[in-house]
Amino acid sequence: MADAKVIPFDDDRSRGSAQRASRRRSAPRRKGDPVAGVKALPGQQEGQQPEVPQAVEEQPASAEPRGRVPGPRAGGGGGWDRRIAGGLAFLRRRLTGEYEVDDFGYDEELTDQVLMSMLRPFYEKYFRVEVKGIENIPADGGALIVANHSGTLPLDGLMMQVAVHDNHPEGRHLRLLAADLVFMLPVVNELARKAGHTLACAEDAERLLERGELVGVMPEGFKGIGKPFSERYKLQRFGRGGFVSTALRTGSPIVPCSIVGAEEIYPMIGNAKTLARVLGFPYFPITPTFPWLGPLGAVPLPTKWTIQFGEPIPTDGYPPEAAEDPMLLFNLTDQVREQIQHSLYKLLVQRRSVFF
Repeated sequence: MADAKVIPFDDDRSRGSAQRASRRRSAPRRKGDPVAGVKALPGQQEGQQPEVPQAVEEQPASAEPRGRVPGPRAGGGGGWDRRIAGGLAFLRRRLTGEYEVDDFGYDEELTDQVLMSMLRPFYEKYFRVEVKGIENIPADGGALIVANHSGTLPLDGLMMQVAVHDNHPEGRHLRLLAADLVFMLPVVNELARKAGHTLACAEDAERLLERGELVGVMPEGFKGIGKPFSERYKLQRFGRGGFVSTALRTGSPIVPCSIVGAEEIYPMIGNAKTLARVLGFPYFPITPTFPWLGPLGAVPLPTKWTIQFGEPIPTDGYPPEAAEDPMLLFNLTDQVREQIQHSLYKLLVQRRSVFF
């Protein structure tokens, strides 16, 4: 299998796409040139161009975006044919290496066509995610989405990624900052890179924000995702405000995000600390079904989720030295945390049931 070519992160993709599109188009036929193999109509001289209505002559040929599998048209019978053709074209590009990744390893085509399609049934049918406040995410430019973290396994980050992509008017991609453990696990490491995620460090986050990307972070880390069920929806410490410092350096707005429903998918009633140390995990969860039911116990409960994006907190009005002010970092971190916690309590009051 041919290797994919790596493009610089700040490469002008629109220019490359335009050049590829221009190479695929054939030379246009000049008006008045005879059409080969077509006989002249009665009363028309040989080689004379038949009259064509202007609207038909200048109608551009429709073209599907590269890498997307076209869906069936309403009332048309060739929908599945076009889907199969698009799928085969996708496989050909994967086999020949004719696809692009950035210098973080992000593969946009694979994410859109495969990874998102795998996550979407869980998002739409299993967890039935309801999204609120999507208009608070900027249409373009860098922004930092800060969310609570829970659920024993990091499914909340993946559902948030689908929520942004499928509900935002611009179809923006969320680039999540993940812990070291994610990039130490086989298979998971490669999938995380392909999906656009990167290590949770200030350098990578700053580079992404400066390039106008949408970056997601969950400052609670393992303290949030591995907390016992008795402490559900109680935010843990948000670290030392590193995410706020990154936002201040790049002048990116901070968008608080509250996720309700993830706490109940794996009710963690215990933690086998000795086994966790042996395996090198931060915790080893014990739930009402795991490990008692074996692999069946790893199936998450089908809870009803709500993801709400709050009003953005601007950071572009602060001077450059503000990123080094510990008091300002503490105040902004506390402001973000309190806004997320307040939204969590409000959503819990409005929730009718855990599962409906």
